[in-house]
Amino acid sequence: MNHRFDWQSQLAKAYSLFPEAPRKPVIGLTGNFNDQTCMLKDGYYKSVVRAGGVPVIIPPLADTDVLINTLEHIDGLLLTGGADYNPLYAGEEPSQRLGGINAERDLPELLITQLAYNRQIPILGICRGIQTLAMALGGKVMQDISDVAQIRHSQDADRSEPTHTVAIEPDSTLYNIYKSYLSPLTSHLSPQLYVNSFHHQAVSDPGERFRVTGRSSDGIIEAMESREFKSILGVQWHPECLEDGLPIFSWLVREASHYREACDLHQRVLTLDTHCDTPMFFPQGVDFGSRDPRILVDLHKMSEGHQDATIMVCYLPQPQQGETFTSKVEFDVAGPTEYADLIFDKIEAMVDKNRQYLGIARTPADLYANKQQGRHSIMLGIENGLAIDGKLECLQHFAQRGIVYMTLCHNGDNDICDSARGSSTHQGVSAFGREVIREMNRLGIIVDLSHASEKSFYDALELSETPIVCSHSSCRALCDHPRNLTDEQMRALAAKGGVMQVTMYNGFLVKDGEATVMDGLRHLEHAIEVMGIDHVGIGTDFDGDGGVRGIANASELINFTRLLLSRKYSEQVIEKIWGGNFLRVMSQVQSVR
Repeated sequence: MNHRFDWQSQLAKAYSLFPEAPRKPVIGLTGNFNDQTCMLKDGYYKSVVRAGGVPVIIPPLADTDVLINTLEHIDGLLLTGGADYNPLYAGEEPSQRLGGINAERDLPELLITQLAYNRQIPILGICRGIQTLAMALGGKVMQDISDVAQIRHSQDADRSEPTHTVAIEPDSTLYNIYKSYLSPLTSHLSPQLYVNSFHHQAVSDPGERFRVTGRSSDGIIEAMESREFKSILGVQWHPECLEDGLPIFSWLVREASHYREACDLHQRVLTLDTHCDTPMFFPQGVDFGSRDPRILVDLHKMSEGHQDATIMVCYLPQPQQGETFTSKVEFDVAGPTEYADLIFDKIEAMVDKNRQYLGIARTPADLYANKQQGRHSIMLGIENGLAIDGKLECLQHFAQRGIVYMTLCHNGDNDICDSARGSSTHQGVSAFGREVIREMNRLGIIVDLSHASEKSFYDALELSETPIVCSHSSCRALCDHPRNLTDEQMRALAAKGGVMQVTMYNGFLVKDGEATVMDGLRHLEHAIEVMGIDHVGIGTDFDGDGGVRGIANASELINFTRLLLSRKYSEQVIEKIWGGNFLRVMSQVQSVR
């Protein structure tokens, strides 16, 4: 029998080993549509196979159930070429030079692009695909470039034939992908890549989320990539048709593999962010069960970022001289203790409303139980000991409510201790503060020294019989801010078994300019060097002005894990960073209960 037609022998070959095939990254490719048929040129899916991926064609359906379930099973997304977009999606009327539009594709591809972006799925956009990225994610597309183009971008040459050059930015992902293929012209000009070109539209403005990394000689945007440290690239040409086009598909498959590795790791380990201020937005009527643009942490974003838990604090602003507490908050309450109770009531109501997917946790065991049941966790904390209103008995009350820590002060001295932004009222921890720390130790409440002055820090460290934490602080050696810890403080904290949770607050990461996720990583690695790996973690301060480019909200937490994996941190170390060290302290402190 002709071996070509002996399909049973091919089946037997598949079953001759176990597993039948190695796990490879699954790449979803958006399908074209014409004459009632979903179709796709073979160059796209064959390039994915040659790059080591598994291609799956996604039909052009604007059914969100279909799209979301598809995204749950792919590791990368390839936006393919095709007809023009209906300009009405960009709020524009059609120009005279608009080409044929494809009503079947537009909405599905805009939806899937935004959904994949929110899930941190690696994306490659080709030709129409780069325009899809711009249309979906805040950029703009020219309906026709003929008035500004000076070279011919719509060629009639064979698609395998390069037709013009693109200047590639040397510090770009695209440069790293193609550097062995690039042709430098002179020392002061960007390296050139030979491409094919079949388009009359192009991106006119990449928007805030992208940077331009390639232009043709007439200035037309030919390539762009994410400015947010995401694995997203767009090119205007057709690499699937070129002899040297494979490297960009290899990039997509490789990034998809890294994405899947991070997702799998998050399935196995618990991820805890130790400080978020989402209740500050409760007066605006935010909805935790929707993807609410007003807040950085909600159920959707936690799910997209593969985040298991957060410690959601009741923040109490510190009144200045002549002010009352009630004048500084939006809810009508009698005082700080009543305010804290009101916030905790609202958190518990929020959790109850979403109880199928969300639960309150008070102990590490609760966190792991919720994760096993497929639920996210909210833990309760107090930011500013003003909440107890000078009454030790209130600590017992809040312990019964389930708080895991209390930050002793905020921006301004209170009756417990001096603040990093205070006036040294007590020269450290007050006499009342000493009683507070002893009672917190007795009740199993973690003492949190973020916001405290150096003298308060050392006083509390000496007084506390259990390890203390700094739930959202960074390194003063890298950013000279009184809220940050000196190396000496960090060593002292580690020596007493405590932890410092690096925060993603711009002003605590860099003294001037814009901080990014790389600055957060820099602070974490400095803390590891100074304190050791058993004493560090992450406390983002989301919704309390925390969040920087690259880790801007809860949906992007998995990108931080990808950075850690890229720097060869082991799963055991990453688990410690993502809450394991903090939970060790929590277990020690709560052991008295």
